[in-house]
Amino acid sequence: MTKDQKSQYIEDLAKDLSNANIFYLADTSGLTVETVNQLRRRCFQAGISLRVVKNTLLAKAMERVEGKEYGELAETLSGATSILFAEVGNAPAKLIKEFRKKNDKPVLKGAYIDEAVFVGDNQLDALESLKSREELIGDIIGLLQSPAKNVISGLTGGGSKIAGILKTLEERA
Repeated sequence: MTKDQKSQYIEDLAKDLSNANIFYLADTSGLTVETVNQLRRRCFQAGISLRVVKNTLLAKAMERVEGKEYGELAETLSGATSILFAEVGNAPAKLIKEFRKKNDKPVLKGAYIDEAVFVGDNQLDALESLKSREELIGDIIGLLQSPAKNVISGLTGGGSKIAGILKTLEERA
């Protein structure tokens, strides 16, 4: 790669990083070409973009991004690194866990999700349990609807109880 090509690659990668609110760094070294192609296929089906990157170029791209702090992610850049860009915070974690049922890799190096930095493969379970934006909105709507439903059911249920009591009193008289 020439110096101009490297510079352009770093610029493109920095642009991708600045536009992405969610990305994972994973170690895919030791995977066969066939296995990597399977991983790429699953990523494509899940709406995740997978790129193999050079560590030094990724570190330079991270430095060029303004307004985002990647914390300890730069320290994880050793060995083979793949970057997974996604729209949903837990999608890559779920994909990695599912893929590792048959393979020992990819191993999570770190993740950046909406300004939060996660480092290490031990964070995979926590990342997998993160809820997507739509799931959180659904939970909030459910919580907001719950008191109103309780009031309505109380009013509706109370009316039938009163009618039952009045009918019983009428029959006794």
